[in-house]
Amino acid sequence: MRKLSVVVASMVLSVLLAGMALAMPMMLIFGPSKAMAGWWGDKTPILAPVMGRLEIPLASINNGKAHHFKVLASDGVMVTFFVLKSSDGVIRAAIDACDVCYRAGKGYEQSGDEMVCQNCGMRFASVKINEVKGGCNPAPLTRIIEGEKLVIAMTDIDQNSWYCKYKK
Repeated sequence: MRKLSVVVASMVLSVLLAGMALAMPMMLIFGPSKAMAGWWGDKTPILAPVMGRLEIPLASINNGKAHHFKVLASDGVMVTFFVLKSSDGVIRAAIDACDVCYRAGKGYEQSGDEMVCQNCGMRFASVKINEVKGGCNPAPLTRIIEGEKLVIAMTDIDQNSWYCKYKK
C-alpha cells in the first residue's frame, strides 16, 4: 500500500511540474493574466489596468469578432466586457450585460454581425453597439483610440460594475 501512495505522489508531482513547464514560457510571453486565462476552464482574458486605463492592441481585436475580457473593478466585482470591430469599421465596446437581463448573469454571444443576449435572445446589430443604450442593449463603454490601442478608462468600468454583480 505504501508503494502505491509513493507512485501516486510521484505521478501527481510529475503532472504539476509538466504543467508549470508549459505555463512559465506562456507567462513570460503573454504575461500572467493572459497565460492563465483558460487554465481552469474560463477562456476570457483578465486584463490589468495601467495607470487607471485598459489598453488593448487594435491588431488583436480588428477581425470583426467579439472579444470578451475581464477586469477587476475597484469595488471588487469582476467586470466582463466585449469589444468588436463592427461591420461599418468602428471599434465598439460594451459591458457584457444590459439593464434588463443583468441579474441572469449570462451576457452576449456573437452570431454573424449581431450580438445575442443569452438570457432573452434579443439580437443587436454590431453597428448599434455603443449607439443605443438602455433596455436589453449591451451597456456601452466609453472608449478612445490612441495610436494602435483601444483605451477604456477604469472610471467607466467602475461606474458600470453593478451590471456584473450576478455574472456566472
